[in-house]
Amino acid sequence: MRLSMLTDSRSASAPDAPCIADADTALSNHEFHSRVLAAAGAFASRGVGRGDVVAVMLPNQVEFAVAMFAAWRLGAAVTPINPGLTVKEASHQITDSRTKLLVNSSGESVVADVPAMPVAALQHGTPHAGTPADDPAALALLIYTSGTTGLPKGVMLDHANIEAMTDMGRKALKVTAADHCLLVLPLFHVNGIVVSILVPLSGGGRVTIRRRFDIETFFGDIEQLRPTYFSAVPTIYAMLNALPPAVRPDTASLRFGVCGAAPAPAELLKNFEARYGFPLIEGYGLSEGTCASTLNPVDGLRKPGSVGLPFPGQRIAIADTHGAHLPPGATGEVLVQGANVMRGYLGKPEETARTVVDGWLHTGDIGRIDADGYLSIVGRTKEMIIRGGENIYPKEIEDVLHDFPDVLEAAVIGAPHETFGEVVIAYVAFRAGATATSEALNEHCAGRLTRYKRPATIHIVDSLPKNAMGKIDKPKLRELAKGRG
Repeated sequence: MRLSMLTDSRSASAPDAPCIADADTALSNHEFHSRVLAAAGAFASRGVGRGDVVAVMLPNQVEFAVAMFAAWRLGAAVTPINPGLTVKEASHQITDSRTKLLVNSSGESVVADVPAMPVAALQHGTPHAGTPADDPAALALLIYTSGTTGLPKGVMLDHANIEAMTDMGRKALKVTAADHCLLVLPLFHVNGIVVSILVPLSGGGRVTIRRRFDIETFFGDIEQLRPTYFSAVPTIYAMLNALPPAVRPDTASLRFGVCGAAPAPAELLKNFEARYGFPLIEGYGLSEGTCASTLNPVDGLRKPGSVGLPFPGQRIAIADTHGAHLPPGATGEVLVQGANVMRGYLGKPEETARTVVDGWLHTGDIGRIDADGYLSIVGRTKEMIIRGGENIYPKEIEDVLHDFPDVLEAAVIGAPHETFGEVVIAYVAFRAGATATSEALNEHCAGRLTRYKRPATIHIVDSLPKNAMGKIDKPKLRELAKGRG
């Protein structure tokens, strides 16, 4: 089914069933469909049609989903913009995507020649009476990369991409009409859109949206709303696992939590599940692959420290620097193939050609596949540290640091060195009340890592910098390391 028609089918089959909610609004299937029709009418009255791009610069709220489905109904694409961006940052995305209309809270324009409409106007359009667009090749989402190596690039995902990914996700997570997703990740990333909106709604379930993850209210929401799953990043799980032992919430409604966006320490997954009584299902993916490519089975063998098996309909391979596929157990670049692989980067054919080669998406991630087909991520190609000719993968050292009882978060980077080319630098944040020292950490590493892999310096910090997704921001750590000389 075209996702542009999803609200029609839900409204027709179960008009009064709950569909989507946030802190201020709760909509049935019929009410959500009516909101989408009104928003589509509001967009059409402002000239939005097939092939146009609507920029949605909103925090997590019901209206984000309303605007997205309304744009798709008209054959337009959506580019989600982080509402926390500066005017300069947002202007790049609006201009690069050739946005036709911006939806934001105020209705104030960000780029002079691009009109904006306030989010409140979505409810006041004349309901769209036309037939929903039905074109799998039409552009659906323009997701902008984080821009850690330059200006952000627009990842072009068409309807065939997102429908394939939604179908894969629904089957892999075994989502049905009985499921209720609690959304806590930002909707300007594809994870929030696919895993927490499209998967439950396409499966007949429902979603409750929160503006952001809030450690003070999260378990209260779990106990009150009784969701069956949610998706989060390792940082969130580390924070929850660090709560005082007296915190023992009722989590009986949860089938699982999805863990993605960055590799999670195996010890964290094991300890979290033992404490809170529901499994964490670790997966792996990227925007260029429409969200996810591997997942540990919901029912079946989960291998902590791995990111699981390929989704049905996808293939995973490990390649050397020349693109030749390597056997199980070998370490190399992770390649992905499937209907979820992006159309390309907007306006960047050369970068697209370097990234998607013969249908294989070159992820830039380093990993290995074991004899059972489970993928483990070792690091990024650009993060690999070369010390005296030896390749060092940061995740191996980070896993060792995470094994130290008082460590809450850890990140490893390479720093320039006159003799060795690069050396290992670690940044560590301890749990609240911890009395451990960098000396104790050094002793811990000495018993677990060969000499050349051990951190030359361990910096103890109050907290590690994060990007908007909640992932540790290694580019900022590299800048910090330069500042330390």
